[in-house]
Amino acid sequence: MRRKRSPTHSSSAAPRPLRRTPEPAGGDVEKHPELAACPDCGASYRQGRWTWEPAPADAYRKVCPACQRITDRYPAGELRAEGTFALTHRDELIRLMRHVEERERASHPLKRLIAIEETAQGFVAETTDAKLVQALGRALHKAYSGRLEQPPTSAERENLVRVRWVRD
Repeated sequence: MRRKRSPTHSSSAAPRPLRRTPEPAGGDVEKHPELAACPDCGASYRQGRWTWEPAPADAYRKVCPACQRITDRYPAGELRAEGTFALTHRDELIRLMRHVEERERASHPLKRLIAIEETAQGFVAETTDAKLVQALGRALHKAYSGRLEQPPTSAERENLVRVRWVRD
């Protein structure tokens, strides 16, 4: 049963703010038809979720949300690895991140890395899923210690989860 707010509560009459989400390519906002297949990555849409199961040959062609985010360069998460350790061990850290991404992607097709770019302080990794960026940050922290910063975000205000890992 849902609780009712008191009529004196400050937000009882105020509507919720709208989420800031990009308009989907092609303007379609309806549910995907059953047995859809992504022509880019090969993922299939079955029973309300994207999986790696092979789709039948006559399946509807629909680009999956992860491929759409990669094409639009619209990340759901951003990990900043900074510090002298990140600069000197860049390749090792990226291998760990790719290993975590492969493990997550094996069961969740929408969890992928978009890009990893070098910066003056270290590097920035962009992901298609907010939970993946948190898993990457936890993996770096668990393997190499350092300081992991995950500022709280609100889905009503922001669609990008930012995580920062620092080790000097």
